[in-house]
Amino acid sequence: MVNIIKVLLTTTIDSLGYVGEVVEVADGYARNFLIPKRYAIAPNEHNIARYAKERKAHLAEIEEREERAARLRDALADRVLVFTRKAHDNKKLYGSVRAEDIISQIEKDLGEHIESGRVQLEEAIGTLGEHAVTINLYKDINVELRIRVDEEGATKEE
Repeated sequence: MVNIIKVLLTTTIDSLGYVGEVVEVADGYARNFLIPKRYAIAPNEHNIARYAKERKAHLAEIEEREERAARLRDALADRVLVFTRKAHDNKKLYGSVRAEDIISQIEKDLGEHIESGRVQLEEAIGTLGEHAVTINLYKDINVELRIRVDEEGATKEE
């Protein structure tokens, strides 16, 4: 039978909790890993007060990241990114549109940097026309971005 104990986290551990949070873990996990690595300490009154400030700062940072991601989602939701590329007769591109191209266009238009791993693009866009790309901005905040690839030198008739 596994003994469960409470520990106070001194650092954020993704699968466990945030700094300053009191969590329940297996006794062996705390004794053999968390406490020796100084990732956790005993949750007494003094220690809880000591890490309360760090916990508050961490929660404020998380809230700010979520707000920033929500603002970016709203800014991208109704936007269509347009790229111009040379193409063959069968609408295949000579140079594809990659995640890096999408990121640099967003950075140029909105001044916001997105990590390339957040752009869900299984393979580069290789044809003319409209495409949809999902971007994971933060945790469960996603946006489906519309991409249009026009032929270089062609005039758009609409």
